[in-house]
Amino acid sequence: MTDHETSIRIAELEHRLTEQDRTISDLSEMVVAQWNKIDLLERRLKELRDEFEVSNEALNKAPEPPPPHY
Repeated sequence: MTDHETSIRIAELEHRLTEQDRTISDLSEMVVAQWNKIDLLERRLKELRDEFEVSNEALNKAPEPPPPHY
C-alpha cells in the first residue's frame, strides 16, 4: 500500500469517525430530551392521580342524595 492510499484510507476513517461522533451526540441529545419529557409526563400523571383521589374522597364523604321517589 502506498503512502497516498494510506492517506486516503486515514482520511476516510477520520470522516467516518466524525460522522459517528455526530450521530452519537445527536442520539444523546434525543435521549436527554425524551427523559425530560418522560419526567414531565410522570409528574403530570401524579398530579392527576392526586386530584382524582381528592375528588373521589370528596364524593365518598358527600351525603348520598335521596332516591328519586322522595
